[in-house]
Amino acid sequence: MRPEGRALRFAVLALVVLGLVLPILAGAAQTLRAAFGLHDALKGSGFSTAPWAKLAALPGFATSLRLTLVTGIGSTVLALALAVGLCAAVQGRMGEQASNRLLTPILAVPHAALAIGLAFLIAPAGWISRIFGTVLGWSAPPQLATVHDAQGLALLLGLVVKELPFLMLVMLGALRQVPVAQHMAAGRALGYGRAAVWGKIILPQIWPLIRLPVLVVQAYALSSVDMAMILGPSNPPTLAVAVTRWLTDSDLRMIYPASAGALLVAGVVVLACLGWLLAARLAGAAGLWWLRQGARGGALGGVMRLAAGLGFAALVLGVLSLLVLVLWSFAYRWSFPAPLPQWTSQSWASPQMGWGRAAGYSLGIGLGVTALAMALAVAWLEAEDRGGMRRAAWAEALIYLPLLLPQIAFLYGLNLLFLRLGITGGLAAVIWAQGLFVFPYVMIALSDPWRALDPRLIRTAASLGAGPNRRLFRVKLPALIGPVLTAAAIGFAVSIAQYLPTLFMGAGRIATLTTEAVTLSSGSDRRVIGTYAVLQALLPFAAYGLALLLPRVLYRDRRGLRGGA
Repeated sequence: MRPEGRALRFAVLALVVLGLVLPILAGAAQTLRAAFGLHDALKGSGFSTAPWAKLAALPGFATSLRLTLVTGIGSTVLALALAVGLCAAVQGRMGEQASNRLLTPILAVPHAALAIGLAFLIAPAGWISRIFGTVLGWSAPPQLATVHDAQGLALLLGLVVKELPFLMLVMLGALRQVPVAQHMAAGRALGYGRAAVWGKIILPQIWPLIRLPVLVVQAYALSSVDMAMILGPSNPPTLAVAVTRWLTDSDLRMIYPASAGALLVAGVVVLACLGWLLAARLAGAAGLWWLRQGARGGALGGVMRLAAGLGFAALVLGVLSLLVLVLWSFAYRWSFPAPLPQWTSQSWASPQMGWGRAAGYSLGIGLGVTALAMALAVAWLEAEDRGGMRRAAWAEALIYLPLLLPQIAFLYGLNLLFLRLGITGGLAAVIWAQGLFVFPYVMIALSDPWRALDPRLIRTAASLGAGPNRRLFRVKLPALIGPVLTAAAIGFAVSIAQYLPTLFMGAGRIATLTTEAVTLSSGSDRRVIGTYAVLQALLPFAAYGLALLLPRVLYRDRRGLRGGA
């Protein structure tokens, strides 16, 4: 390691360990202790497995666990299959900028906002039902449980719609590292169709590149709380929602089975991730056998086309979900089966109704946590450059730890730790807690562009006498203004979407757009809910818009510095 980078690297590592890793481990340790009957604030009988017995005896526990497995694993498998079908269909036919324009609107919107829009879309009296009612002459909505259904199908659909764009962007990025055109030409020359080339040659090569993102999606799907509260069944709910309710129950003794349930959610996530890794190995062995058979895979073409069609339909549902939010936020009266409402701006003209304060909190927290995460990410990457070292595997694991470990497994324990430190219930605690999840996304978004920067720029600046700090602020950051702003926009969007960190660390005193939208979704006026959800989506959209616009304005005379513009 170079001497000039040693001090900075150790300082960054200390901040990451003390500010991110240790709080997560401490929170998980508190949850682990409570799961076995040990809680400092409650008088227990010492170490015991009674919390687990009580958890298993709670009404609806088995159903909650089944719903969690079906919706969590099923949505991830479906989203990945649809992403493969769509990428196979658009690869070579759609440019990078076109795909980004198509996917970014759905990717940017927070989970809760998309779930609310989807609920407004597919509900018995939703927009789709209204359109059919107008055409078919219905006088009343159909008596179908399309939202909060007992099977969890609405939640499964919502998770697929939300995670599909993310997996597609990850997959399209991975395809740029594989010579797809050459593989396709060689496969076609040997008589294989497009789908067969994808299944036999391309997919096995990109799987190692998309494996971690798939596991992140799987971890979220199994532990989602906000989307499950909005779309999923309510009695009994999924296990993560049930644990959240037990943790906030007035009977403090429910903390014991709730902590056991939180550990169970974490265990389910670990087993599911291991299942993906095992399935990949089995699929690799089966793929080798398939290759040796020499079959042309003609039937695979139909499967790929079906997956692409369903994936396109899921993207359309995502766009319509955003549109129906806007319609409800401007609705005055919307009688069934009218396809459009009577218009008013009353909801927007009254910020004192609560959305003004919630938007202020969301904006302030988002800017604060994004600034801290960006500063730490830039310091980390600059320390790697100055030290002349590539990132170790354990450091990569630290970055992904908050994304793979379910929030419910350590946030309540972290809240207990914050209570002892006397910092819970304030903005500092919420910003700190959100930073645990914003920093990894910022690091992931910024790492590849940072490493891809032409090293000749830095060498030239050094040969002209520029020191490390000057090279950073006068060369690197201006040259990377597009990726830096994009990473900041991603971090801001992640902050806006956070529900559990704000709920626990805010202690009910910090009302953001997300916490209010999730609370209102249980039965408030749809016009009010629509206003909150639209604002939830608008803030990330504005951040992404600035990330695209600012490089063009600042470097309008320097095409190479416009972030791909």
